[in-house]
Amino acid sequence: MESLVDQVKLLADAADESGRRKLQTVLRDLTYSLEGSDDTVHRLGYYHLQTSAVRVGFDLKLFDLLTASESPLGVGDLAGSTGADRLLLGRLLRYLSSVGIINETREDTFAANNVSRNLAIKGNQAGINHCFETIGPQYQELPRFLEKIKYQDISDYYHSVFQDAWKTELGAFEWFESHPKNLEYFNQYMASRREGAETWLSVYPVEEETKSSNPEAPVFVNVGGGIGHQCAEFKAQYPQVAGRVILQDLPHTIDRALQTLGVENMVHNFFEPQPVKGAKFYFLRGVLHNHSDERVRLILRSIMTAMGKDSVLLIDEIVLPNAHVDWHVTSIDLSMMCAFGARERTETQWLEILESVGLKIAKKLTYKPAVYESVMEAIPV
Repeated sequence: MESLVDQVKLLADAADESGRRKLQTVLRDLTYSLEGSDDTVHRLGYYHLQTSAVRVGFDLKLFDLLTASESPLGVGDLAGSTGADRLLLGRLLRYLSSVGIINETREDTFAANNVSRNLAIKGNQAGINHCFETIGPQYQELPRFLEKIKYQDISDYYHSVFQDAWKTELGAFEWFESHPKNLEYFNQYMASRREGAETWLSVYPVEEETKSSNPEAPVFVNVGGGIGHQCAEFKAQYPQVAGRVILQDLPHTIDRALQTLGVENMVHNFFEPQPVKGAKFYFLRGVLHNHSDERVRLILRSIMTAMGKDSVLLIDEIVLPNAHVDWHVTSIDLSMMCAFGARERTETQWLEILESVGLKIAKKLTYKPAVYESVMEAIPV
């Protein structure tokens, strides 16, 4: 058995992200094939408890404490650091150990492992907090909502699972305005997903495409760009590229935006006509998957009215294969459905929606194959 485990570890060490994901899927399917019926019920039925216990671990800074320590920590030490009752804390730690989130080295003594070290990363904490606090109630509501609408597809931004889960008539992004804690989790999570990761800038030929651009014209407009990480990366990687760099988003997001030298922060609703005319690049990162086909057409048309003869629209999104999609991405797809009445799309679906407004894909460059993240260059037909 140990020899087999060692072989798996060697395979994992040698694999890239796509290979690692495939290995995880094979091992998952093997594990599931060994389950008895009670195992399956317990695994699925108690998933919520794992996330809830991890959320308590964040509040007590358990993963930070265990990761920072050079040696295992006893329950008494952790109780002293956290202020939690020793008996309660022992029960929580034993549970976290039993599901593989921390290691129990001996009685009442615990240490960090790979999972708990991942959970000590602030961006990962924001991601789980976002899923638990904002998305979790939508997952709970999903069965009732689908029954209510007789299992039809969800494509209405103002009539999705979100409204029933949160008892509101607001759309998700409008709702965020009055829920700053939820918005902060979301913004931190979105920012952390980009840290140290490959981006469209690693595959798209920016310098080549801007050689003949008018240096007096805007060069990069990040439409719906959040708090500005894409603009900051563009300026850092291409400081020599002339032209205005502009971040656009709604007021409550621009209020929290980065103040990056050389980047203009502009309030703009992308359903309204684009005010910046003739830019070289209009860039949308992870925007269109938040919207139904009808709303995507509105966004695209609002940008097209501002495009000049040399302008291109860069769409940075997941482009799904037609079969055997990784579970990380199918999870995102159903989350988009719950929150926004939206979806992840296949390349065929992207082609269809772009063609419906008079655009075509001139280039598609994939920079993160494991989750199909690609940048598409769209130009008028």
